[in-house]
Amino acid sequence: MTKRFIPILLSLLAFLLGWDLLTRFSGIPNFILPSPLSVWTRFLKAMSDGSLPRHTAITLTEIVLGLIVGVLFATVVGYMLAKSRSLEKVLSPYLVASQAIPVIAIAPLLVIWLGDGILSKVVICALIVFFPVLVNTIVGVRAVPTALYDLMNSLHASRAQILWKVEAPASLPVFLGGLRIGATLSVIGAIVGELVDAESGLGFLLQLGDFQYDTPMVFVAVFTLIALALMLYGIVRMLENKFLKWQS
Repeated sequence: MTKRFIPILLSLLAFLLGWDLLTRFSGIPNFILPSPLSVWTRFLKAMSDGSLPRHTAITLTEIVLGLIVGVLFATVVGYMLAKSRSLEKVLSPYLVASQAIPVIAIAPLLVIWLGDGILSKVVICALIVFFPVLVNTIVGVRAVPTALYDLMNSLHASRAQILWKVEAPASLPVFLGGLRIGATLSVIGAIVGELVDAESGLGFLLQLGDFQYDTPMVFVAVFTLIALALMLYGIVRMLENKFLKWQS
C-alpha cells in the first residue's frame, strides 16, 4: 500500500517545487499566480474563520443530493430501456439531444424556474450525472449472459429474483464504472449552478476571489473541489473493492 503511494507523493512534491520555483523566478505577480505558501496561508485563514468549511459543506450537500437523485433516476430509466428495445427507440433521440445542450447554457433557465436555492443546484448536478450512469446501466444489464436467464427460468425464479440474483450482480462492474464518471462530474454540476447564481458554496468563493483579485482564495476553492472529486472517486473505488472481490 505504501509503495503504491510513493509515486503519487513524489509527483505531488515535484509539482509543488516546480510551482514554487516558477513564482519565485518568473516575475509573475502574486495576484496572477500566487505561490504555494500564499495559497497555504489563505487556506489556513479560510479554515480559521470558518468560511471554507461552511461553503464546502453547502457544495458537498448539493453534490451528494444531486448524485443520489441522478444515479437513482438513471438506474431506473436505464433498466427500463435495457429491457425494452421499443422504449429505447422512442426515448433515445430525446436523451441524446439532452446531452447535446451544454448544461451551462440551460443552468440560468433552471435557476429561474427552480429558484436560486439548493434545488436548482441539485437538479443541475443530477442532469450531469444522469447520462453516464444511464448508458452504463443499459450496457451492464444487456451484457448479462443469456445462459443465466435460462438457468433462472428453469428454476422458476420470479422477476424480482432474476433482478437481484442475476442482473444486479452481473451488471455491477459496468454500473460502478459509470458511477465513477458520474461521481466526478457531479462536482462540476454543483459548481455550474453556483456560478450562475449563489450566495454560498465553493462556486461563490470562486467568484468572490475573482472579483476581489484574491487569487489565493481562488486556488483554495479549486483545490478543495479537486479534493471533493477525489474523495467521491475514492468512495466508488472502495465500493468496487468491496462488491467486486470475485473479479480479482
